[in-house]
Amino acid sequence: MTRILALSALLAAAAALPAQEFERPGDTRVVRAYFDDPLVAAKAVMSLDALESEYEKGYIVLRATEEDIEAARRAGMRIVEADDYDSVVLPSEPPTEAVPGTIAGFPCYRTVEKTYASARAIADRHPTLAKWSPVGRSWKMVQNAAEGYDLMVLRLTNEATTGPKPILLITTAIHAREYTTAELGLRFAEYLVDSYETDADARWLLDHQEVHLVLQANPDGRKRAEEGVLWRKNHNTNYCPAGLPGVDLNRNFAFGWHDPGGSSDDHCSQIFRGPGPASEPETRAVANYMWRLFPDVRGPADTNAAPSGTSGVYLDIHSHGRLVLWPWGHKYKAAPNATALQTFGRKLAFFNDYLPIQGIGFYPATGTTIDHAYGELGVASLLYELGTTFFQDCDDFERSILDPNLESLLYAFKVARTPYLTPAGPDVRDLSLSGRASTAGVAAGSPVRLSAILDDTRYQDGNGAEPTQTIAAGEYTIDVPPWNAGALAHRVSAADGSFDSGAEQATAVIDTSGLETGRHSVFVRTRDADGNWGAVSAIFLFVQADDGSTDDTDDDDDDPGSGESGGCVVDENTACLHDARYRVRVTWLSGNGRTGAATTASSATDDSGLFWFFDPDNWEVLIKVLDGCALNNHIWVYGASTTDLGYTVRVTDTATGLEREYRNEPGVPASAITDATAFPDGCRPP
Repeated sequence: MTRILALSALLAAAAALPAQEFERPGDTRVVRAYFDDPLVAAKAVMSLDALESEYEKGYIVLRATEEDIEAARRAGMRIVEADDYDSVVLPSEPPTEAVPGTIAGFPCYRTVEKTYASARAIADRHPTLAKWSPVGRSWKMVQNAAEGYDLMVLRLTNEATTGPKPILLITTAIHAREYTTAELGLRFAEYLVDSYETDADARWLLDHQEVHLVLQANPDGRKRAEEGVLWRKNHNTNYCPAGLPGVDLNRNFAFGWHDPGGSSDDHCSQIFRGPGPASEPETRAVANYMWRLFPDVRGPADTNAAPSGTSGVYLDIHSHGRLVLWPWGHKYKAAPNATALQTFGRKLAFFNDYLPIQGIGFYPATGTTIDHAYGELGVASLLYELGTTFFQDCDDFERSILDPNLESLLYAFKVARTPYLTPAGPDVRDLSLSGRASTAGVAAGSPVRLSAILDDTRYQDGNGAEPTQTIAAGEYTIDVPPWNAGALAHRVSAADGSFDSGAEQATAVIDTSGLETGRHSVFVRTRDADGNWGAVSAIFLFVQADDGSTDDTDDDDDDPGSGESGGCVVDENTACLHDARYRVRVTWLSGNGRTGAATTASSATDDSGLFWFFDPDNWEVLIKVLDGCALNNHIWVYGASTTDLGYTVRVTDTATGLEREYRNEPGVPASAITDATAFPDGCRPP
């Protein structure tokens, strides 16, 4: 994997810079630190200046002082000089011109200016959902209004829904050289607004909650990093002007600012804390914005816990190390809400498969964002370390960082109402409605089957196992979320008759007779045996006018399981085989909980159907319903697949109502379906 990729044009520019801007010869040197315990490696990445954190290699790369090297040795790491390591490496292919608005050599990462333009465009296109506002100024702008940048926040919520709303605050790129962070935050914002009309979770989140994103928390420093320089701090040239200017903004927050260790008084240190707490305008802008958003719910002593019902979440996004961290970072002692924060961290890390750990490494880290937000206000605060290096390759970002972390951020947004409680509860996944209820719609009065998996096992247990419980109950509400007054809860039942495990297939029948024509949101949640309600998941339910023009007798919208014949009508998600007697549908499920209906391919025959998930030219599932009457007096179901996504195949004999279900779990290469006894009544005429 490319270590830190930069274009040759940037190398030429870098050659004109003082050598100290890359490293301080004589004070630091690059070494490989080999480890046996991944937890030790993670703590080294948290505390030292790690250039790479690809743990799979068995070592990490450090730019280390003698003191750092000695600390690594005391922790059991073996140090080997890395004389052949280049902190800036030419790409393997000839450089191409930079894509306008992106960092040269990294077309997936938008510049400060393009980030601002993209966020402004979101607000312009979605004026009822988004607002783009200044919250402060960068150091350079304070010195000269013609230079530097405003610090801006993108606020997303549906202005038409009023009342107090839970808040998720996200800051990104507070350390300038961490390319992945601002792009992830911006992609998250774009996902939410672009999915508002098509995704029920995005819709209820923006209707009932708020997310605030400070996408470039250190714009002056980021501009230096965009030149290919490993710039960490802001650009305050009052400190170390001839070497490594600036203040480490993530050591400059007031809470715990000058506690022993964890930062430096050396102006040229990468972790220079600044001359005083919150001395930098960028720090003050973020801290003041926190105070505007969140009430102070925690007492003055370090031992005072925030109330368990406290609302609001703060996330600070960094790179690198593949970690999810929580307070305290300025001391080894656990925070008062440590158990709940650990549960929350393990849940967030389930989606991106990062290591969840308290935010302290070999040394304390003082004056940090998450210690400040939690310590001053009591808000649930966590920090992500994305990927394996600062200038992360775009292929790695798009392939392995973006989607898992979008899912993790989405979960954080879901639980912002009660983040100290909800992560302890089970999740709702693989949520679906029968027939065309979630796509084209069903006639008013048609019963609709709701199906879901209720799951209390989704935690990342790489650093201790999270206790899990059996599922105890499930419920759904329509249009009114379950926490609102007036919500009418309906029971969701175990498909096998009893809740007795940590993950259960569950079902319910929705009566649509009292629903108005149009789109409705179905909110589903579940509770474990310890009484913990988990995060809500939602799905759209569409109801058509029952004016006699719509024939729903061809669909599952008859009473599910009634056994009455309804025939089968082909639509984009349905294959009808053997003269439309057998209905075949497929839903897919990714490992991070995303799901959807597979689409049928046009090349289906009378006894076989092909389905695709994402690309019409890439068919993932083949299902064959075969006449085996002459051999064993049954209709057979055979299938093959080329995927390791999870999926559910449902084949229904519409003449008898008998349904067969075949499943593949996410992450497991799909095996063949060979069911030679599927439908014993299929050999009889309907």
